[in-house]
Amino acid sequence: MSATTPVTQTTQTGSRSTSGFLATRPVWLVGLVATLAGAVVTEAFALVTRAAGVPMEAASPGATQAAEIPVGGFFGGVLFWSVAGIVLAVALARWAKRPARTFTVTTVALTALSLAGPAVAPHTATSTQIVLAVSHVVAAAVVVPLLAHRLAHGQR
Repeated sequence: MSATTPVTQTTQTGSRSTSGFLATRPVWLVGLVATLAGAVVTEAFALVTRAAGVPMEAASPGATQAAEIPVGGFFGGVLFWSVAGIVLAVALARWAKRPARTFTVTTVALTALSLAGPAVAPHTATSTQIVLAVSHVVAAAVVVPLLAHRLAHGQR
């Protein structure tokens, strides 16, 4: 036996423990944890960009002027939109043949579609549009893999 065997086994065991933890929790609970993590990471990203001087003012289509995006606005946005993702994940866990793949493909497509909003936001600085678009990707990069991982382990 080599000296590296126990380290490799320990690493693999640790990986299985984390994998097992996510795999054995209800889909909705993994979704809730993923949403909270995604909201925190996305809000932190927004706070860093705000501190770097990016103006946090945006307008919805049809608005005549931009309004300030409040501190906590990114957090709230992730919470709001992730509810739909959790509902989708729960439904796919129950009825889809390949829930993890279907969830991943659907959410990646929806994330790509969501980038249109910041791109067409009127009265919004280009730097803010970029931050808004990147924040969509940041949130998805946290939430989607955690839920997809859970869905890959079937119903338990």
